[in-house]
Amino acid sequence: MKIYFTASIVGKRYYLSNYQKIIGILKAKNLEVISDHIINTTETQIRMEKVEERIKFQKQLEKWLNSCDYVVAETSFPSISVGYEISLALHYGKPVLILYCEGNPPSLLAQYKEANLICRQYTPTSVSKIIDDFTQHVKELEDTKFTFVITPEISAFLTKISIKEKIPKSVYLRQLIEEGMRNKIPTEAA
Repeated sequence: MKIYFTASIVGKRYYLSNYQKIIGILKAKNLEVISDHIINTTETQIRMEKVEERIKFQKQLEKWLNSCDYVVAETSFPSISVGYEISLALHYGKPVLILYCEGNPPSLLAQYKEANLICRQYTPTSVSKIIDDFTQHVKELEDTKFTFVITPEISAFLTKISIKEKIPKSVYLRQLIEEGMRNKIPTEAA
């Protein structure tokens, strides 16, 4: 899988070790990570770019987002550019994992309810599992989709569980089904 990583370049002053940890975890999971534009670029380089260079980067950004399987955004330091990349990725139909390590989640995105967007607070010890869960979620989005009608009460219940457990509704339902499959005693044909 190919992963596009983004974060605030200004925020590297405060969160570079977090960025590197997240990228390291992704690479350790044998995922191809597009991240050099964040790690190797400085604020000064961006300020000094000519319009032509910015347009060229914009086209490259669009290619990266179109070619990736999903996006991981570290958003602990606010950034309009990162918000734009998240918006563009969602526009392209790419799943996005928004990570933040302290404080409140990004205000405009935390309340956005969509299967392709997951927002999680992380710690150095929890981030690997969060990435695993999200990768599984992305794979499940690619799996066969099953649609059925539910009552408003069931929908409200699933929403509450999703928020409480910090997992997508589909993951909760799948866990229930898998548990039922494990606990079922096979019956022999008569």
